[in-house]
Amino acid sequence: MANLPENRGVQPHAIVPEGVHLLRAGPSCHLDHSDNGYNMQPLDNTRIAVIGLGYVGLPLAVEFGKKYDVVGFDIRETRIHELRSGTDGTLEVSPDELSAASRLSYASELDALRNCTVFIVTVPTPIDSAKRPDLTPLVKASTSLGKVLKRGDVVVYESTVYPGCTEEVCVPLLERESGLKFNVDFFVGYSPERINPGDKKHRVTTIRKVTSGSTPEIAEFVDRLYGSIIVAGTHKASSLKVAEAAKVIENAQRDLNIALINDLAMLFNKLGIDTLEVLEAAGTKWNFLPFRPGLVGGHCISVDPYYLTHKAQQVGHHPDVILAGRRTNDGMGPYIANEVMRLMVRKGINPVGARILILGLAFKENCRTCAIRGWSTSSRRCATTMPRSMCTTRGWMLPRRTTST
Repeated sequence: MANLPENRGVQPHAIVPEGVHLLRAGPSCHLDHSDNGYNMQPLDNTRIAVIGLGYVGLPLAVEFGKKYDVVGFDIRETRIHELRSGTDGTLEVSPDELSAASRLSYASELDALRNCTVFIVTVPTPIDSAKRPDLTPLVKASTSLGKVLKRGDVVVYESTVYPGCTEEVCVPLLERESGLKFNVDFFVGYSPERINPGDKKHRVTTIRKVTSGSTPEIAEFVDRLYGSIIVAGTHKASSLKVAEAAKVIENAQRDLNIALINDLAMLFNKLGIDTLEVLEAAGTKWNFLPFRPGLVGGHCISVDPYYLTHKAQQVGHHPDVILAGRRTNDGMGPYIANEVMRLMVRKGINPVGARILILGLAFKENCRTCAIRGWSTSSRRCATTMPRSMCTTRGWMLPRRTTST
């Protein structure tokens, strides 16, 4: 395996771990090997595997399952039983939507994927304690896929990565485990996920999809495959790296915009100016972007920029602006905790032994995930200073005027 970032805790020979899911589907598109190369066949001849039945993979499997024969694979028996009973614990897919996917079934055995011809990977790509990319789920999923990969198969990755990761990390694993040759025996695509957990308006089919392939023919194939279910349309990128870069900068841009507003909020707090009044006034100009101060959490915005900065530093570029934004947003938890304690003192409340209730634990509304970095920091700080505090956070916006009493 070539070019794996150092000290990442990746196990090159690991099998699919708990929490890594694989999905197999039916009628789609197929590549037929002949003396003239690989020829496109009708989509109905394809059998799809979507790797990951979490908040990204399951909605995708459900949509494919309305049109194609799809097998959802997950090594967690509890997840399989849950979905077979018609329930999605992530709340991303309703029971009615699950039942509407009449051609979707579930399995927990890797052998169930051996007849698949297309594999779609949607495993998590987190960061470690040192804020470096942790590719363990991606490495293990690719290793497992290599065991069932055949000539003519196509593997499409949706997981957020840095530009070049698919070809530098995933492809060598697929080659090693399968004994096949990339772009000769099997092919790869990249189509980044854009799921917004808890959002019932912007769904997988109503969000425009970026697609790409390792050859022009595969790019066209992947675009056609997604285009058969995405009503919002697709955008075919010229290469895997372009598609990978497009995804990672989507969230880096949002992170930086929020960091700017957070920085301004802290400044206006010292100046005794109402931050929201300033933003409302500035917002009367047509091209002022409506961002608000707050904590940045979740699986994407607080994580993805570190994938880009990791790659930047590998090639000798120091991404000052991106890292500055990350420092600002990562520092909002301690800042808010300090502000709370300062305001308590001004109100005559002794922080020692005080009881604090922070409402809402999820990182956003209508979502069961508790992946919010800033609140975990502020909650720990409050709990350290005030042992009897209760933290059930829902979200934070700086007070309209935090200098007031």
